Amino acid sequence: MKENQATAAPDSAEKPHHRLPGDLPKEEELARMIRVDQAGEYGARRIYEGQLAVMGRNHPNAATVKHMHEQELRHLETFDRLVCERRVRPTALQPIWHVAGFALGAATALMGDKAAMACTVAVEEVIDEHYAEQSARLEDDESDLRDTIEEFRAEELEHRDTALEHGAAQAPGYEVLSAAIKTGSRLAIWLSQRV
Repeated sequence: MKENQATAAPDSAEKPHHRLPGDLPKEEELARMIRVDQAGEYGARRIYEGQLAVMGRNHPNAATVKHMHEQELRHLETFDRLVCERRVRPTALQPIWHVAGFALGAATALMGDKAAMACTVAVEEVIDEHYAEQSARLEDDESDLRDTIEEFRAEELEHRDTALEHGAAQAPGYEVLSAAIKTGSRLAIWLSQRV
C-alpha cells in the first residue's frame, strides 16, 4: 500500500529538467499535460456520476461519493479554463470517455460498495503517479500550473484514502479488479495525450 501522504515533487531548483534531443517542444508538452488532465478529470466526473446513478441519493456511501464528485467538478472546471486560456485542443476521445467513465462507475457500483471504492483507489493511484510525473517536469515558469497539479494531486490522494477507509481492499477480486482498472487508466492517459 502507498503512503497516505503525497510525496513532494522534486524542487526544480535542485533537479532541473533538461530537454534532450527528441523531446517534445515545451509548448507541445504543456498542451499534452493540459489536454490529458482535462480528459482525466472529465473521466473521473463520469465515473462518480455512474456510481451515483446506481447508488441513488439514500445509499450510505452517496454523500462520500458526492463529495469526491464535487471536487472532480472543480478540477474539471480549472482544466476547462486552462484549455481555453492556452488554446489547447481537447482530446478527440472525449465522447468515448463520456460513455466509458460512466460505464465503469456504474459497473463497479453494481458489483457492490467495496468494488466501487476499489475503482476509486485504482484510478487515484494512477492519477497520483501521473500528476507527480507532471509536477516534476514543470519548470519554475510554470509554477502556477505545478501548484494546481499538486493541490489536485493531494485531493486525489484524499479520495484514495477515503476509499480505502470504506473497505476498497476487501472487494471481491480486488487485485484483479485494481490491475484491470489501472491498465485502462494508463491507456486512457496515453491516448488522451496524443489523440
